[in-house]
Amino acid sequence: MTRKKRVVVVGGGAAGMIAAIAARRQGADVTILEKNPRVGKKILATGNGRCNFTNINTDITYYHGNNPKFAYSALANFSAEDTIRFFAKLGIEPKVEDLGKVFPRSEQASSILDVFLYELNEIGVNIVCEACVKDITKEDDSFKIELENGKLYRGDRVIIATGGKAMPASGSDGNGYNLAAKLGHNVTAIFPALVQLKLEGPFFKRIDGVKFVGTAEIIHNNKSLAKDRGDILFANYGVSGPPILQISRKAGELLNAGEEAYLKIAIIDTMAKDELKQLLSKRFQIGSKKPVDFSLVGFINKRLIPVVLLEAGISDMKRSAASLAAKEIEKIVDILTGWRFKIRGTKGWSSAQVTAGGVDTREIEQNTMQSKLVSGLFFAGEIIDIDGQCGGFNLQWAWSSGFTAGQNAAL
Repeated sequence: MTRKKRVVVVGGGAAGMIAAIAARRQGADVTILEKNPRVGKKILATGNGRCNFTNINTDITYYHGNNPKFAYSALANFSAEDTIRFFAKLGIEPKVEDLGKVFPRSEQASSILDVFLYELNEIGVNIVCEACVKDITKEDDSFKIELENGKLYRGDRVIIATGGKAMPASGSDGNGYNLAAKLGHNVTAIFPALVQLKLEGPFFKRIDGVKFVGTAEIIHNNKSLAKDRGDILFANYGVSGPPILQISRKAGELLNAGEEAYLKIAIIDTMAKDELKQLLSKRFQIGSKKPVDFSLVGFINKRLIPVVLLEAGISDMKRSAASLAAKEIEKIVDILTGWRFKIRGTKGWSSAQVTAGGVDTREIEQNTMQSKLVSGLFFAGEIIDIDGQCGGFNLQWAWSSGFTAGQNAAL
C-alpha cells in the first residue's frame, strides 16, 4: 500500500491555504506552517475589506513578470470559473461588479477566510501558527523544515507560499526569498507594485487631496508605456488612485533599472486640445474683466488653479483674463491635457498591494509549480515572479498557482 505523502505548506495565506486543501483532497497528510498568530491575515485587507477574490475577465494579458506566459498553464488548470465554483461549494455566493470583479455577496473578506478555516478543519489539515520557518533542507527523498524556535518538521513535499514583501503588516517580510535562495533558486529583482507614485515638484502640499477623473500615462524616452483612466488623487508626495496603481509597475521597473520615468496626467481628457483651446479662449473673452485665476473657477478644482497657472508660466494671476495671449492659453491647455512630472520613486512596501519580481520562473515547471532544481519542492503565489493588475487578478494567481501546486505535491 502506498504511503500518504506528507506535504508541508510554508505560509498560510491565500495560495498556501488553497494548496493545502488541494493536497489534502488528493489524500496527502498536510501541515500549514504560518508565522502569524492566525492564517489568512492579508485576505482580510483585500478589496477594502470586501475581498475582490477573482475577475471573470482573467487572462494572461493582466499579468506581468519576466515571463508572464508562465502563468498560462496554472490559470488554465484552475480558472476564474473554477474559483467561483470552488468558493460556491464552500458557501460563498459570488457577486460580479464593474470590470468583471467578483466579490462575496456578503461584502465581507472575512467570509472567504471563515469558509477556508471551516474547510481546512473539516478535511483535517494541520495548522501550526506562530511557526516562522528558518531553514529548509533536502535529505534524500524528504525535507527537514526548521523553525526559528528550533522545532523540526519533516515532509515528502514542501510548498513555499510565503508571499512577497508587500503589506508587511500582514506578515509578508520576504523570508520566502531567502528560503528559495538557500535551496539554490535565483530571485529576480523585487520592487513594490500596485503602489502610489512619488513625484518631483514643490507644490504637492498645496494640492494634496484634489481628486478628479482623468488619464495617467508612464512616459519613457517620449514613448507611452502604460496608460489608464479613472479617479486620480493628488497627495503631498505625488499621486494616487486606481489608474496610478495600475500603471505603477512600469514606473517601478524603469526606476529599478536606473532609467528615468515620467508621468503624464490629463486632467481634461474628454476634449481635443484645439477644442479645449477654443473653449478657454471663449471663456476668457466672456469673462474678460475677471482675474485670470478667478476665470477658471467652476472649470477645474480651484485648488489646482494657481498651480496650473504657475506651471504654465503665468505668475501674475490677478491680471485680467482678456490680457492672456494665445501662447499663454496654449500653455494652460498643455498642462490640462498633458501635465508631465518626473517620477522620483514609488511609495514603499507598506503601501504596495503586491510584489513585482520573485523566484525565477525559468526554474519552476509551469504545469505543476514544482522546482526544476529541487525535486519535491513547489512554489505558489506572490513569491513567484508573476504579479497581476488590480481587480482580483492577484488573488486569482494565488488560487491558480496554489491549487496546481497542492494537486501535484500530493502525487
